[in-house]
Amino acid sequence: MRSTVTVLVTGMGALIGQGIVAGLRSDGRARVIGLDRRISDHGASLCDAFVVKPDCDEADPAYLAFWQDLIVNEGVDLVLPGISADMDFLDANRERLSPLGVRLGLNTARLIRETRDKLEFFRLLECADLPRIESRQPASWSEALATFGDPPFMFKPRSGEGGQGQAVIRTERDFAYWTSRANDNWLMQPFVGSDDAEFTVGAFGLGDGAFLDEMIVMRRWLTRAGNTGRAEITDAPNVEAAARALMKHFCPEGPTNLQFRLDNGVPRLLEINPRFSSSCSLRVAFGFNEAAMSIDHYLLRRRPQVGPIRRGRAERYSADHVVYG
Repeated sequence: MRSTVTVLVTGMGALIGQGIVAGLRSDGRARVIGLDRRISDHGASLCDAFVVKPDCDEADPAYLAFWQDLIVNEGVDLVLPGISADMDFLDANRERLSPLGVRLGLNTARLIRETRDKLEFFRLLECADLPRIESRQPASWSEALATFGDPPFMFKPRSGEGGQGQAVIRTERDFAYWTSRANDNWLMQPFVGSDDAEFTVGAFGLGDGAFLDEMIVMRRWLTRAGNTGRAEITDAPNVEAAARALMKHFCPEGPTNLQFRLDNGVPRLLEINPRFSSSCSLRVAFGFNEAAMSIDHYLLRRRPQVGPIRRGRAERYSADHVVYG
């Protein structure tokens, strides 16, 4: 294996892709090719080369051909998807892309499939008696009250990323409005805990049932868009224990993000994201570099090493990227 590897990172117009590149730059072993569906001046500035996706449907054979040509022409060794749409596309095309000699930085096909529908995933958690928040699709407001008790309730899409499409349901009018907009793509949950009791856990699975002993646990506060806006490294043994139980049960591979809320001190799983998280750049800053781990695991086939996790807190802010001319 040559000393410099070529890594294709998708979602470069968004936080996750840019966070993956932050980890690759900190590690120093990669030539980075960025990919996005639109031109991103800031995203492009972080990469050695930047490519825009073709304007065609992902089911179009031309779209797969674009990926195949890109991988071959750029000599891509490893692909790290930064958004769920790319993760799903790569997962569906493992057998078509892997013969090109490229490694795909994907979680297990099983976990990707099981977490795609949050309502179905809750039922798996329920059957296994794992940490969870009651999730249902009540047929009426009266059924919601009978199921969850007094409002407020959380309304969420069954599939989707971040906080997109989420709402707080306080009244029957709220219930009617949001359920009428979502067709069948929704679920409801009781509103548990508080904004000061939400945690994100970064873990790295080895795909054979094992996972790295080191995890990073952050208390987090969300932006209106549903991403981590502020975070601090924290000791939360009960949250970490819940994360370990879930990792042991689902046997993930690669970067795995677990989100919890405390309910009267008891960790309840919000969701598992079988991919890089929007907080991955924060994890890099504190010593948990999932992009570097991915090079070691997927490409070099060796157990990743994790250095000491630094204590601290972080706050995100907006900045300008200006291109003249």
